[in-house]
Amino acid sequence: MKKLLLLLSILIISCKPEKGLVAESAMVVSARAEASKIGSDIMKQGGNAFDAMIATKFALAVAYPFAGNLGGGGFMVYRLNDGRNGSLDFREKAPLAATKNMYLDSLGNVIPNKSIVGATAVGVPGSVSGLFAIHEKFGTLPMEKLIQPAINMANRGVVVTKKQANRLKHYQKLIKEVSGDTVLFAHNFKEGDTIKYTALAHILEIIKEKGEAGFYKGDIAEKIATFIQKNGGLITKEDLARYNAVWRDPVVFSYKDLKIISMGPPSSGGITLAEIMKMIAPYKVGKLGHNSVKAIQLITEAERRAYADRAYFLGDPDFVEVPEKKLLSDYYLNERMNNFSFKAATPSSEVSHGEIEIVESNQTTHFSIVDTSGNAVSVTTTLNGAYGSKLYSEELGFFFNNEMDDFSAKPGVPNMFGLLGTEANSIAPEKRMLSSMTPTIVEKNGNLLMVVGTPGGSTIITSVLQTILNVYEFNMGMQEAVNQPRFHHQWLPDEILMEPNGFEKEKIETLKALGYQINESKARIIGLVDAILVLKNGTLEGGADKRGDDTAIGF
Repeated sequence: MKKLLLLLSILIISCKPEKGLVAESAMVVSARAEASKIGSDIMKQGGNAFDAMIATKFALAVAYPFAGNLGGGGFMVYRLNDGRNGSLDFREKAPLAATKNMYLDSLGNVIPNKSIVGATAVGVPGSVSGLFAIHEKFGTLPMEKLIQPAINMANRGVVVTKKQANRLKHYQKLIKEVSGDTVLFAHNFKEGDTIKYTALAHILEIIKEKGEAGFYKGDIAEKIATFIQKNGGLITKEDLARYNAVWRDPVVFSYKDLKIISMGPPSSGGITLAEIMKMIAPYKVGKLGHNSVKAIQLITEAERRAYADRAYFLGDPDFVEVPEKKLLSDYYLNERMNNFSFKAATPSSEVSHGEIEIVESNQTTHFSIVDTSGNAVSVTTTLNGAYGSKLYSEELGFFFNNEMDDFSAKPGVPNMFGLLGTEANSIAPEKRMLSSMTPTIVEKNGNLLMVVGTPGGSTIITSVLQTILNVYEFNMGMQEAVNQPRFHHQWLPDEILMEPNGFEKEKIETLKALGYQINESKARIIGLVDAILVLKNGTLEGGADKRGDDTAIGF
């Protein structure tokens, strides 16, 4: 009897959902503990969520060179404690000298790797402009105070984690090929080693002293333009001087009794997320069962249709007309789901615009913040590929993005990175390339409920979707929701990506019998979600993705 009771108690403990860090007042969840702590400390010192965002972003540029950056860009969605919301677009731009066919040879074929590695792949960086735009509008602490912790960390050094060491080892050969074998990241760093970022600390000192102009004009701009051009790229001092972050209206929509606030174009995230959620809203999703065959079917079929629209219609709103109202109208979305049936898969060939496939880089980073006053920010930022273009400046101390690969190199034809698109996302001078980044904030009954986002390329949207559904439809806590195995369908290729060993074989076989192609081999990780949930008692639960080094810190 005692043995039976012991066994039952072990089973109960092992089945108990994993709880994330719970904080009373404020929280930061990001890809590195060092960055989360810096953001949290800023709020302890009286800073708000926007101050913490700036400090965390600068810290990630030091602690997480894989995706944190000065040489890239991103998006922020915010919600103030009085319910007002908005978003900032600090996405990279194509240089002034960019042309529609710049990655094609004389026969009109895509030139291998030209949009992926090296200086020809680099878009004009937006991160620094974005941080100063945020500070000007919402900052309360001096910018110097927000940058200094990152400078201190860069000079002190950052300890290499096991996952970071593995990433560096994996990409080192390509970094050497592009940047030479004497740069900082050409060295063989192991777990436990400390990397000092002296050159980056110097650049941050200049930005602290001279502000945004210290990056986009003067000596740093001169060095960036000279370095990029010397390596065959197009960016000039004029490109840098002309860059500006843009405040935009977010995509706001309802899902049952939730209000969702997400990023609009040139991110495809908000519109695509809205399409999916509005298509599944008429169904009793919670009663279908978490990751049940029917739940997977329903979500997959909505994803299939939304991603087809994403590929065809979406681009930079400063250059193309995005039919947001039509795409999110109930009539249109009901029509889209007319041929859905639980009896069998709808082949993607039967869904319109069937010639466009979407494949994006997975190497992005996200962080979520809530401050003591209830202000919330959701920020996704990227270099695009892992370590961006692999082009590292020893003098400047950072990697440059390869964001130009997110354009359609040749509409309707894949570039070497697998990305296809239409005219809406073709290259033009000063145009912003389409993205899947989906920083999102969720309200319920007029109150803040969730702050959520993730890296993951084209899987970002579906990872955010499933995390929200896990909490709202399946009654999970934040960490439990983040921990769940995820699946993804993006219309083309016509297959469901599933995290290996996350789904029962019997379930997979049932889906196959219904006509679904299942791919577990390419889906080792789908997303690295960092999220915050406001619990019923007003405290905050963090969800830091166990798939990475992600960490929640709060007080």
